[in-house]
Amino acid sequence: MPAGNDQHGIEVHLDAVLEERGMTLTELSRQVGITIVNLSILKNGHAKAIRFSTLSALCQALDCQPGDLLSHHTGD
Repeated sequence: MPAGNDQHGIEVHLDAVLEERGMTLTELSRQVGITIVNLSILKNGHAKAIRFSTLSALCQALDCQPGDLLSHHTGD
């Protein structure tokens, strides 16, 4: 089961975007002002919600769009 795809169908692609940018979670944490623990929760798909302000800050730091970080998958 992909990260973050539990019952709500949202998959988080933070790992892939970080890799594409050559950025570490630690560096992103410093740029965005979010703890590494909270970023890890999001990255591993365990977050129950994300604030628009957090999503916006991530997109700005990673120079991406929300759809680059999140996708929705319906059941089989």
